[in-house]
Amino acid sequence: MGAKERMAVWKERRTALIGIIVLGMVFAEGSANDWLPLVMVDGYKVTPAEGSFAFGLFVAAMTICRAAGGVLLDRFGRVIVLRASAFFAITGLLIVILGQSYAVAIVGVVLWGFGAACGFPVGLSAAGDDPRGVVARVGAVSTLGYLAFLVGPPVLGIIGQSVGLLRALIVVLIAVTFAGLLSQAAKPIGSADK
Repeated sequence: MGAKERMAVWKERRTALIGIIVLGMVFAEGSANDWLPLVMVDGYKVTPAEGSFAFGLFVAAMTICRAAGGVLLDRFGRVIVLRASAFFAITGLLIVILGQSYAVAIVGVVLWGFGAACGFPVGLSAAGDDPRGVVARVGAVSTLGYLAFLVGPPVLGIIGQSVGLLRALIVVLIAVTFAGLLSQAAKPIGSADK
């Protein structure tokens, strides 16, 4: 497959929308992976050990949700899982951003972890629906996902220098909101349901 064919997938509305979903959901995951302990230390004035504990809870929540992901997808379908993921991530981020105490923020961290868990794998699955051009579509969407992992956290750090890391998470909140609003694009091709 030539470069022209690989680039042509970006002209497909569905592929572009799935790419945006993945971008937002991976940004939620990557920002926590890179910044969550420091967000807790700087934003809630806790010890580095408590910040690391919060990150451990985030990873545990993601692991649990990813392990249950197949069952959730079989029962509810992609669109519902993506909407629920965005809802949990948005709720968790709001609690972390607006929380008044470390204990409250920890609840937000767990919800954020649940929400960030399934966006990337579900988005890749959706990109692979059509066997014609599947390699180009999955490659394009995964490239956006890895771009979010690589570029998102440094951008968050730059914004955090001006407004603080806790408030910089508003950018992640906006990205996840867009991902949730676009989740209908992940509906299986030719399917009347889910």
